[in-house]
Amino acid sequence: MQIDVFQVNGQNIAEVKDAGILINNLDDGLQIMVDCSAQEAYKAILYQENISADFFELKTRLAGDILQKYIQYDFEIAIVGNFSSYNSKSLNDFIYESNKGRKISFVPSREEAITRLSKG
Repeated sequence: MQIDVFQVNGQNIAEVKDAGILINNLDDGLQIMVDCSAQEAYKAILYQENISADFFELKTRLAGDILQKYIQYDFEIAIVGNFSSYNSKSLNDFIYESNKGRKISFVPSREEAITRLSKG
């Protein structure tokens, strides 16, 4: 796993990348938060291709469990990807509601992730 930390508007943002799946379960999601926090980055950009398909299948509760921990520990993330391929109304509603808040964002590009995370 590669974590690059950069500053925007005085805030550290971690960009987490890898060639494979980084998040398969709750522990993986928590480890990313710990690794970013160790570098004093409490905001992170994650990529859809690095997250297990189970995350986007809401009935597995993986997304809810991980994102609840992120919110609980005041850790912000933006997940970059193309979410239009999912035909789940509940997932689309979940993404829509998440994007209305500040802590969790689902965005189409790295640039939009940076914009969302660099706000206040």
